[in-house]
Amino acid sequence: MDKIMMWVMAICALIGGVDQLAGNKFGLGRRFEDGFQLLGPTALSMAGLICITPLLSLGLEHTIVPLYRILHLDPGMLGGVLAIDMGGYQLCKELAQDPAIGRYGGIIVGATLGCTITFTIPVGMGMLGEREKPLFAKGILAGLCMLPVGILTGGLMCGVSLGKLLFQSIPVLILAVLLVFGISRFPDGMIHGFRVFATVIRSAGTIGIALGAFSYMTGLQLLPGLTPLDEALKVVSSIGIVLLGSLPFAEILQRLLKNPLEWIGEKIGLGRNGTAGLLVGIVSALPVIADMKRMNEREIVMNAALLVCGTSMVAAHLGFVLGVDAPATGALLAGKLTGGIAGVWMAWRIMK
Repeated sequence: MDKIMMWVMAICALIGGVDQLAGNKFGLGRRFEDGFQLLGPTALSMAGLICITPLLSLGLEHTIVPLYRILHLDPGMLGGVLAIDMGGYQLCKELAQDPAIGRYGGIIVGATLGCTITFTIPVGMGMLGEREKPLFAKGILAGLCMLPVGILTGGLMCGVSLGKLLFQSIPVLILAVLLVFGISRFPDGMIHGFRVFATVIRSAGTIGIALGAFSYMTGLQLLPGLTPLDEALKVVSSIGIVLLGSLPFAEILQRLLKNPLEWIGEKIGLGRNGTAGLLVGIVSALPVIADMKRMNEREIVMNAALLVCGTSMVAAHLGFVLGVDAPATGALLAGKLTGGIAGVWMAWRIMK
């Protein structure tokens, strides 16, 4: 699967580059260029966190990790509360006793639950109006209820046995239940907590970049144990290269799926805005959230539910996995696809 997807990305990068040279006649050249322009924001959000991952790992080793070991849980699951591309993958890999669990926590959990906690919820609640916020929260709840479908599917494809997967996922499932309870009962307090958490993560990334840059230019480490910034940027660069192909691929896929999804949308009561949101959501959460003001109640709830597991399936998260752990590509796609569909189904049942 990973080799097939890498060839697909490579061919799409060539197509996007040719279209860019031809004057962007098919709109793929613009997506090719977008992939390159995302390199800066990607580095800003990721590189600093990669730099300080050894320090985060050391801190957890002296606090929560001993408790996990007493309970016979793999500490590699701890990093899953961070988004896959915000240090979650590196932290899981650093802490994991079993490489398969580290892959499962960093890629599958980080790309679903971690992304929801650190990005989707705080950004969504910050951008939406008073009409959309409770509907968005209801959709997130629907997506979280079906989170086990996505993470267990992805975990099985990571090579983890079902019994081990269920046991190691207990903290994640408890956290998901607590999130469902908190968002449904104390939405304002939970949203404030998510925003604070996201601010702390961004600040940690900025500190990491500043310390890494100082160390690179002077040869002095203000904090010992940091990952060198140039090594962190190599990881980011590999992801950026894949984005050159993944964004044109996402554009082609959206066009191919447009008619089938519109037909399905008609059957389940989605209008043009709601159907377009599902198409865009598998690429990025941000434009979907920005467009929710134009959606009706059912469309907002169903699109929010998709974002929990399905967001960035064919763009940033796919590019990240192909860049750092290509053999896990099939597991990522399977987990996101099954979890996203299950979340949309649950939202449809709720709104029906």
